[in-house]
Parts: sequence; structure tokens; C-alpha cells
Amino acid sequence: MIHSKIRQNKWMLIVMGVVIGLGLGVTLQTTQESQANDVIATQATLQPVTGQDIDVAEQLSSAFSRVAEQVNPSVVTIFTETTVKGVQVNPFPEFFGNDEFFKRFFNAPRPRQRDFKQQGLGSGVIVSSDGIILTNNHVVEGADKIKVRLLDGNEYKAEVKGRDKQTDLAVIKIDAEDLKAIKIGNSDKARVGQWVLAIGSPLSPGLDHTVTAGIISAKGRSGVGLNQYEDFIQTDAAINPGNSGGAMVNLKGELIGINAAIASKTGGFMGIGFAIPVNLANKVMQDLLTTGKVTRGWLGVYIQNITPDLAQAMDIEGARGAIVSSVQEDSPAEKAGLKEGDVILEFNGKTVDNTVTLSTWVAGSSPGDKITLTILRDGDRKEITVKLGELDSSVSRAAGGASKYEQMGLTARDITPELARKYRLEDADEGVVITDVDPQGAAAEAGLREGDMILKFNRKTVKTTDDLDKLVKDVKEGDHVLLFIRRQDANIFVAFTMPEK
Repeated sequence: MIHSKIRQNKWMLIVMGVVIGLGLGVTLQTTQESQANDVIATQATLQPVTGQDIDVAEQLSSAFSRVAEQVNPSVVTIFTETTVKGVQVNPFPEFFGNDEFFKRFFNAPRPRQRDFKQQGLGSGVIVSSDGIILTNNHVVEGADKIKVRLLDGNEYKAEVKGRDKQTDLAVIKIDAEDLKAIKIGNSDKARVGQWVLAIGSPLSPGLDHTVTAGIISAKGRSGVGLNQYEDFIQTDAAINPGNSGGAMVNLKGELIGINAAIASKTGGFMGIGFAIPVNLANKVMQDLLTTGKVTRGWLGVYIQNITPDLAQAMDIEGARGAIVSSVQEDSPAEKAGLKEGDVILEFNGKTVDNTVTLSTWVAGSSPGDKITLTILRDGDRKEITVKLGELDSSVSRAAGGASKYEQMGLTARDITPELARKYRLEDADEGVVITDVDPQGAAAEAGLREGDMILKFNRKTVKTTDDLDKLVKDVKEGDHVLLFIRRQDANIFVAFTMPEK
């Protein structure tokens, strides 16, 4: 597959070359005299390459080589095997591609169901000499078997020590000692424009420990849509499938990010890659290793983005920040004096671009941390210090006053006249309506839909999202959940098992 893609790309380059060559030929014939004068003028102004220029280039090249030699032993290749159950197999695929057509008209036996093994490839970074490895959650999620290969070719079985879906991070361990652990850097000090190297195993095991170079293109990328909490470092260092979980390092050989994803229209690298900042990754890792779960800071506000119209109406310069649409009762925000309508501009001195940025920074803090918010209230800037609480992971806050129930895979809001009209619930003056359903979640699998109104949760009446929040917190993984809902003019029961977090 790889060879065929390479041949195709070469062919595309050849075609482009022919077209460009023909165009240049015509241009040269029509502008020969003008171009000859330009060449003479250019030759007169160009400075010859000096030994100092070459020395600078060789120093940079040497720095790349030293970093690669230093870091490569700390990067591993991860192989996974996952059993996919109950896949239907046509008994006569060479004759009939449509199982349903064949069964209906020829009374053939039902397609067989069988399990098959799915192989996966990713990368990881050794962060402790006793075998602790940091990688992406999506690399190991659902895997039945995990194998790790080191730079020297030695292979080890690995076990998962902890996973966090919200940041797409996972910690695994192999039974080994005296490994070369990478040096942890400080991603807050990383600067746009600085050189970085990306190291991992793209596309196939035969390309393991591939080193690519580039710069940090941007910091604080959010709203990408990959994770709930996003604060990505963007780079143009080449990252491809299989690089996930690998190392992004600076020229000191320090880990500043875990390579996680690319933006691409083709499935291949197009100059935009994303890495999870190591400061966030390290906090998640320490939580997973010490307590088995990630503890996150909680502010206790509903927030929404500042649109250009809101900025103009509220006399705010620019369309950055997060506006507080509601403050939860008895929350850290209420105790600190935050109010509805406050615009949060900065978090500990860092500019807040949007709600995702603020949510990520709050969640990336620890319960009990004191943080400083710079806010705009009635045209005046002021600073407020807030002591954060602990976020309950079963419920998170989305923009616009919504509650997001990650475990169940749905988002809900208190009913409003607008929502009642939208979902044909005109006579409903109180209650909770589902505004979004994750197509891969438990709620969707059970048949819940956008527009369903939740009347009862486990036989207890639900009138507000606060009611639902409290009931959801009491449900554990594997518990049965019974919802009584209203769907337009009908009331129905829906049941499912609460999945893992």
C-alpha cells in the first residue's frame, strides 16, 4: 500500500513538472531579454556564501543529530491487538456481495459471525527508568494485548496503568529496568517559531524512530474537536499515522509535547500537526499513577464565547474571552464573587481566547489551587482570586448553560421557550431536554435522541439539570440506568448500562 501511494505521488509530481516546464518554455521565449537583464542585476547584488554561513548551518545540523541520538532511546514503538467481535461474514462473497439480497431470494443461511484480530501501531515515550511510558489513549484504548519495542529491538509486554479520554493520554508499564528516560521540559516556556523534533514510528514498524524537524507554528490551539480539553502545540514537523504518542522535543532534548494528531484532507501529513503540552500530560500522568484517576479543578460557572456581536454590544475590544452566563450556587466562583455577565479575559496572566481554553486551564489545575482571573465588569478591569474546587468527572459544563454527561454520551439543558418550540414541547414550562447525543455513546445505542425530554432518572423526578447532575453522580460504571422520557406526544422508558468513564 505504501509503495502504491509513493508511485502515485511521483506520477503527480511528474505531471506537474511537465506543465510547469511547458509554461516556463513559453515565458522564456517571450521575456528572454528582460530576464537576462534581471540575472545580471541579481548576480551583481548576491553575496557569496561564506565559511561563517556554512558553520552556522552545520551547527544547527549537528544540534539536530545530537538531540536525535540523545532522545531516540527514550522513544518506543507500540503494537496493539484488539478483538473485534461479531463481524458478519458472507458465506459466498465471490458470488453475492449483498447478504440481505442473497438471503431473501435464495433462502441462503444467515451470514456467519466471527471475531477477528485488529492490529494497531503507535508510539510512546519512556518517562521513568523502571518502565513507565506515556502515550495517547487512542493508541491503547480497547486493546487486548500491548507490546512495546525499544530502539535496541527488545520487546516487552505492557499493561495499562491508567487512561484519560478527556485529554487522550494513557500511561502504560513494561517490566524492565535501567531504561533511558527522557528529560521532561516546560511546555509553558516553548515559543512560537522555535525548532522542534518529532520522533515516532509512522505508517509501519519498518519506519520506527523516524526523526523529523520543524518549528512550533502556534500554541494554545483549541476547538480542534479531538478532545474535551484542548491546548495543543501546533507544529509543521512531519507527523503521520503511527506517530501518535511519540515525542516532541526541543533542541535541548527535553520533552515538551506528546504528538497526538494531524489536520489533513488526504490522511497524510499536510504541514499541520498537534501535540499535547507536556505540562498537561505530566499532571495527568502523576494523577493516574498516584490515585488511579485524574483530579481536575472546578470553577463553577456556565460560560460562552464572545462573538463579534456580543463584543460590540458589551463594548469589549476584540472577540476574545469567555462571558459568564451563570454562576453555580455554592461554587468556588460564587464564593470568590464572580457574577453573571463578567467577561473572563485572563487566567493567571494568560490570555483567554475562548471557552475551551479556559475550561482546559481550569481542569488542568488541581483542586485547592488559587488562581487569578482578570475580568471585565461594567467596563472596568479587575482581578479576582479563586480557590478551585474538584470537578465531578461524571458531569462537565458546556457553553450556553448546558450539562455534558460524557459517560452517557449526551448533553442536556434546562427547557426554555425557544427549546420547547424547537422540539415541539410547547406546553413544557420546566424540565430537561437532550440537545446533543454522541452517536458512539451509550445513550445513542439505547435509542435516545436530540429533543427527548427527561422526566425521570432511575424513577426519580427530574425538573432541572441540577437535579440530573446529582442523580448521575450516584451512578457507577456497570449500574443499570432507567430513563423515563417524553418524545413529542409519547412517554417511553429507555434503559442501558452505564459504561466506563
